[in-house]
Amino acid sequence: MERLISVCLWLILVFRVAGNAEGDALYALKINLADPNKVLHNPCRWYNITCNAKNSVARVDLGDANLSGQLVPQLGQLANLQYLELYNNNISGTIPEELGNLTSLVSLDLFSNALTGPIPATLGKLRKLLFLRLNNNSLTGQIPMSLNTIDYCKF
Repeated sequence: MERLISVCLWLILVFRVAGNAEGDALYALKINLADPNKVLHNPCRWYNITCNAKNSVARVDLGDANLSGQLVPQLGQLANLQYLELYNNNISGTIPEELGNLTSLVSLDLFSNALTGPIPATLGKLRKLLFLRLNNNSLTGQIPMSLNTIDYCKF
């Protein structure tokens, strides 16, 4: 019963976030991460989520949050996201190619997790990216040449 109430409240609050796609993306992330500290509730009211004046998610600061699970492709739907900070958790799996759709992204910090697989070449589409930190994971393969076209990125 408590879980049903929690899910209902979550759904009500998600629809308050600008656009269903953003709520869906954050909900997909929420259900795919174990959250023992209960930091993931209403996205715009999450302590570690910042929304802009239009209630669109602009920043996700969930570093050092003891999260585990996998990143979800729906994160690529957060059109106004500027900061994705998920460092120093226990997030596993691959980096979704859809993160290349986050064209407003300034900082992508996924370091110190358990990520595997290649770095997606689609990250080269992130022209505003200033910080890309993927160290201390188990990523494989070459650094995509597409990342060389980002003018000011600091690795």
